[in-house]
Amino acid sequence: MNLYILSFALFLVGLYGVLTKRNIVKVIIGAAIMGYAVNLFLILVAYRSGATFPILLPGQEQQIMVDPLPQALVLTSIVIELGVTAVLVALAVKIYAKYGTLDLRKIRRLKE
Repeated sequence: MNLYILSFALFLVGLYGVLTKRNIVKVIIGAAIMGYAVNLFLILVAYRSGATFPILLPGQEQQIMVDPLPQALVLTSIVIELGVTAVLVALAVKIYAKYGTLDLRKIRRLKE
């Protein structure tokens, strides 16, 4: 149960970074932390204490197995998060090239 609370706390740290920081790079890092927290939560849901890998071998009796679906979802999520982070970083680079700053308050005042 403590691990679930820690993953929720990690999500809250990322949410805090997204909502309160004014620097675009810090907002991107906060969004990435939120994604990592969700991935950690999905892996924790799939974990079974004392379970084996989810492949039934011939002559083997039925055992408690780890659920493979959340693991596949996390692998897909990691790839999607990487793409989203790359797009956000590219957007931050373009904003810096146009406005010369990464501060969200200054960018709002400079928009045309």
